[in-house]
Amino acid sequence: MTQPLEPTLELFANPVVRYFAATRPAFLSASLMACFIGLATIYHDAVALDATLATVTLLFALLAHAGTNVLNDYYDELNGTDSQNVERVFPFTGGSRFIQNGVLTLTQTRNFGFALMAGVAVAGFWLMAHSAPQLVYVGLAGLFIGWAYSAPPFKLNSRGWGELCVAAGFLAITVGTDFVQRKGFDPAPFIAGLSYALLVTNLLYINQFPDRSADTAAGKLHWVARLDVSSARWGYVLIALSAYGWLLLCVVLGWLPALVLLALLAAPLSLKAARRLLQHAAQPQQLGEAIKLTIAAMMAHGTLLSLGLILG
Repeated sequence: MTQPLEPTLELFANPVVRYFAATRPAFLSASLMACFIGLATIYHDAVALDATLATVTLLFALLAHAGTNVLNDYYDELNGTDSQNVERVFPFTGGSRFIQNGVLTLTQTRNFGFALMAGVAVAGFWLMAHSAPQLVYVGLAGLFIGWAYSAPPFKLNSRGWGELCVAAGFLAITVGTDFVQRKGFDPAPFIAGLSYALLVTNLLYINQFPDRSADTAAGKLHWVARLDVSSARWGYVLIALSAYGWLLLCVVLGWLPALVLLALLAAPLSLKAARRLLQHAAQPQQLGEAIKLTIAAMMAHGTLLSLGLILG
């Protein structure tokens, strides 16, 4: 299979297209799905849906995810991990390559990332004014996670907190989407969104295997870097089992309607990805298919979970 071409200045000569592509737009669908789950909990609970608030919430989530992606590129260039990553599986790991390939400068990347985060703040204040002031807690948590994930002095992913950051960040999107419509906190989005957030976490987890050598050399010591490969690979299985197990438990306890069990149909994709990772964890260039399966499992799970909530 031919690997996609990395970005070049010639390929992105149009500045609008260049900056848009720097956000890694294909991966923003993960945030959209987290929003859809939040909207599905609203529908399931028969809460009146405000289309304008829902649209601005989607924009808020996309800006936050885009800003996090861009700032991650900036800080990973500062710590040197992306520049020395020779085992990357583009476009999934090793960053966007915009800085390393001269498409954007380090300063342009930094300024763009913070500009996106400023847009998040504007959208957040507007949503607070039209929903409830307690939304600030969700917004601040999301902004902190998006920045502190890579940025010093926190560098949370380098300290082994990356998986928790991703799970909390995507769960916050679902909770925030629900909150804006409901104008208050409710257990429903926490319960419904956790399994999806864990599967998104598994995407981060498997992506760290091709980046492991570069990250270790740069002092970015997430769990895949801290553990030996033969042990670290089982973390993927543990996270997947936690995701599907949580969904099943919620149905058994009556917290979610039985129709959300449709989302278990994504489990074979996770299983197939896990098998490939267990076989090729020490051969990062062989993990492209496993990463694609992880994305497919995540998106299929989110889609079926939302459908189950709506139909249930």
